[in-house]
Parts: sequence; C-alpha cells; structure tokens
Amino acid sequence: MSGLAALHDVGRAVDVTLGGTTLARYVYVPTDVQLESPRPYLHPVRTRGGDLVTAFRPHDHVWHKGIAWSLPVVGEHNFWGGPTYVHGEGYVQLENDGSMDHVALTSLAVADRRVDLAHTLAWHTQAGAHVIDEQRSLAFVVPADCDDAWVLTFETTMTNVSSADLTIGSPTTRGRENAGYGGLFWRGPRSFTGGTLLAPDFAGGEEVRGSRGPWMGFVGRHDETGGSSTVVMVDDPDNPSHPPQWFARTELFGCLNPAPFFSTEVPFAPGDSLRFRYAMVVADGPADPASAAGLAALGGGILSA
Repeated sequence: MSGLAALHDVGRAVDVTLGGTTLARYVYVPTDVQLESPRPYLHPVRTRGGDLVTAFRPHDHVWHKGIAWSLPVVGEHNFWGGPTYVHGEGYVQLENDGSMDHVALTSLAVADRRVDLAHTLAWHTQAGAHVIDEQRSLAFVVPADCDDAWVLTFETTMTNVSSADLTIGSPTTRGRENAGYGGLFWRGPRSFTGGTLLAPDFAGGEEVRGSRGPWMGFVGRHDETGGSSTVVMVDDPDNPSHPPQWFARTELFGCLNPAPFFSTEVPFAPGDSLRFRYAMVVADGPADPASAAGLAALGGGILSA
C-alpha cells in the first residue's frame, strides 16, 4: 500500500497526502477578491520528501496562485487577475477580472496509488455574465517504480456558452513581445529565483522562453536546507498548438507555462469547446536534461495511460 489519501474539506478544498506529507491542496472554492480573478488553484504543492515547490500570492503578482489554469485574454475578459495589457498604454487595471466558479464535485476517488478528482465550473465576467462552462479533472499519481517523484495530471474542457466570440490570446497577441503567458501556470517559491530551466538537450536561463517543445523543467533550490527540487511540465500531443511555445522565467522569479496562445490566438466561437491536458512531475533533487527527459516520459506515460 502507498499510504495515499484524500482529505476533503467539503465545499472548500481537497488535500492529497502520502505518509503524512501533504503532496498538494486543491482549493476549488477560493476566497480571493475579484481583482485577483478567483479561480481554483493548487497550493501548497510539495515533493515526496516534503519540500515546497509553489508560491501563493507573491507580493509582486498577488494573482499568482501556486498552480492554476489562468487566462489573461479571453475576448475582452481577464481570467488571470490584475491589470490587462493594452498596447500603447502598458498594463491597465480594467473592470474585466472574471472568475472561474465551482458548480459541483462530480468525482473523488482514492485508489492505492492515485487520487482522481473532477468537478464542473461556470465562468463569469466581472459584470456577472455566464460565458463558459468547464469540465475539469485532476489526478495525483504515485508511481510504483519511482520513489522520489509523483505526477499531477490536469485536464480541462471549456465550452463557450455565451453569444459572443471569446478568442483566446495573450499579452503577446495584443502587442507585448515575448510575454505570451496563459494556460496552466506554475509559480515557484521565492528561493527558486535564479534556478535552471531544462528542455530537450538544454539547461540554462530565460533565453529558452518562447521556444517550442513537448516538455520543460525547472530546478530550484530551497532555503534552510539548501537542497534542490525539480518540476517538469508535459504537454499532451493532442493539445491545440502542440508542441507549445513556453513561457518561463528564472530571473525575477521561477515559473513555467506551456502557453498554447503565446503568439497565435485560438478561436473560441459560441458553442465551441476546447480541450487541454497536461502532466506535471514533482521530484526531489536536481535534474539535468537527460534525467528531466526521463521525468517527462514518466509524466507522459501516465497522461496517456
């Protein structure tokens, strides 16, 4: 037996634990203010060894919430939080910060080595209009043949239930160079600043931002212990725009984001549905490009199983 368990704070969150360590807390009913675009998030997220690999409401971007599905450009709406990029003006605080609101938990199942969770959401604009329905599922998997990593999978299907076109883009599609963030976004802890980005046959810094690839990883160090952890995000081959361009940072803070809307808008007309799937591997210790490729294969295998 793996010792994996789920503790349900009904109407609020689910904690996934392994042998007394909370691997992740999924908050599906947040208490955030409208400015921060309330939406579900994962925080804290920890390695199997107990090291924290997420940040929550960092002072520089209080709308960053651990790991979250976050979209800054959905038509004229912002489901990312904070100000909106307006070409020629920079970032402007508009009255357009929408919310992704929990409707119903449809599944919560615990097996020997995985916890599966699914729920439905309704997206509302800041003015209260219901524009998107979403079906979302997550799995928390502890592989039997690996004792230093676990895998999160994330799947979303969004349907435009409004009467308006909600074409999805990014600050880059609106005119800001190399700022194509949007999608499944991971923000690392403050101590990960200055860490190392990993990609196929690559280890380095932010020069890799905007490149395409099936996966990308990040190695960061922890305060107090001085130890390291690795996170690797994997894009599903069936996702739109695969392989995606990646938004990633190391210098101001650590983050990773497979960004399907980086430099090209994705149409989202009334009645259309869009589906995206990802895996994220959370591992103790540092990785290099070769071992990160192995972690990516682990995540991809679970995603396709």
